[in-house]
Amino acid sequence: MTAERPTMELIVALSLIVFKVALLIAILLLLPLPLTWLERKIAGHMQQRMGPMRVGWHGLLQPVADGIKLLTKEDHIPADADRFLFKLAPLLALAPPFVVFVAVPFGESISVLNAQVTLYASNLNVALLFVFAVIGLEVYGVIFGGWAANSKYAVLGSLRTCAQMISYEIPMGFAVVGVIMLAQSMSLVDIVRAQSDTWNIVYQPVGFFVFFVAGMAEAQRIPFDLAEAEGDLGAGFHTEYSGIRFAFFMVSEYVIMLLVSVLAVILFFGGWNGALIPLPPLLWFALKVAFFVYLFMWLRFTLPRYRYDQLMAIGWKVLLPLSMANIIITGILLGATAAP
Repeated sequence: MTAERPTMELIVALSLIVFKVALLIAILLLLPLPLTWLERKIAGHMQQRMGPMRVGWHGLLQPVADGIKLLTKEDHIPADADRFLFKLAPLLALAPPFVVFVAVPFGESISVLNAQVTLYASNLNVALLFVFAVIGLEVYGVIFGGWAANSKYAVLGSLRTCAQMISYEIPMGFAVVGVIMLAQSMSLVDIVRAQSDTWNIVYQPVGFFVFFVAGMAEAQRIPFDLAEAEGDLGAGFHTEYSGIRFAFFMVSEYVIMLLVSVLAVILFFGGWNGALIPLPPLLWFALKVAFFVYLFMWLRFTLPRYRYDQLMAIGWKVLLPLSMANIIITGILLGATAAP
């Protein structure tokens, strides 16, 4: 009996982890459908038009119609393309954002059938390092997608996108060092717990600014969507893609936007910790993330694109020095407060 009990507990624990991961993947795959509808509606209202209206009530079924179109559309592969890498690239772009969410917490725990179930798949003690390491792999999907298509437009788009992503991942990584110094941990759960009294945005406004701007560039959203500058690149690195493979790139973009919003809430806005109004922690977390998703959409239809030289100058000449200065100042202040 004593040998069977640990075995059953291990099976239950593994089954719970598998269920959490499966549920998370299902949500992330379906979430772009309402997000595309919401973004088009927000664009419509900001530009004094209706947005989608014809398919379903207020166009609610338009994302479903778009999904069916992409699933049934011809899967075109250029004749001179590297077929293996051409097929692999969308998967390499899609997989990293999904894998990252395994280490992302959405709350502490909830009670289910008199048992406490944590609202995360795993609480890694190096979760933040894991997030940045895995999300950096997405660049391979971009470069393979452009190069494998054997198209000069796609290659130019992929090179510009890779340069952009690398340029902004560096200040983005430096921007969170101040948060790590304050929490004394790289666990995302510990970082949220450290903000139970005061959110990090109070101590790290510069770090948040750098992180959010770099996050927009990482997600390739306007004003940093040089990857899809239609005026000179067609559609960027995925110019030659169609059907479901094109949909993979689009789903990846929305998942990254959601990931940056979630990380901004966890790192700088207290995660599921509330303020003033007594709401359930999970609801607090969802409202904060929804605000940042709306902010991404709002900025997309408000700001114009930067030129490529402006985009690179912001990354290397503005955000990188700001992030490094933030680390130095945070270290000085922590040393001063810790001194007897």
